[in-house]
Amino acid sequence: MPIYVLAALLPPIGLLLNGQPFSAIFNLVLIVFCAVFGLFFHVLLLVPSAHAVIAVHMKREDRRHREMVEAIRRHGPPPGYRAP
Repeated sequence: MPIYVLAALLPPIGLLLNGQPFSAIFNLVLIVFCAVFGLFFHVLLLVPSAHAVIAVHMKREDRRHREMVEAIRRHGPPPGYRAP
């Protein structure tokens, strides 16, 4: 949960600590772009934080999915599972 707060408040650092260096670089570009155009369209100031939170969430879901697949490979399907 703290990684989400960090991603919302300091997006590039949150992405770096989550192991996403390319997303952090892209987020820095977004920050520059949104800082310039955010003067006219204020909602753009939220875009870098939203990008970071979504990227962190997707990475964590991917990790969880890989762990689940590995557990099924290691231990077999759950009891009562019927293949389609």
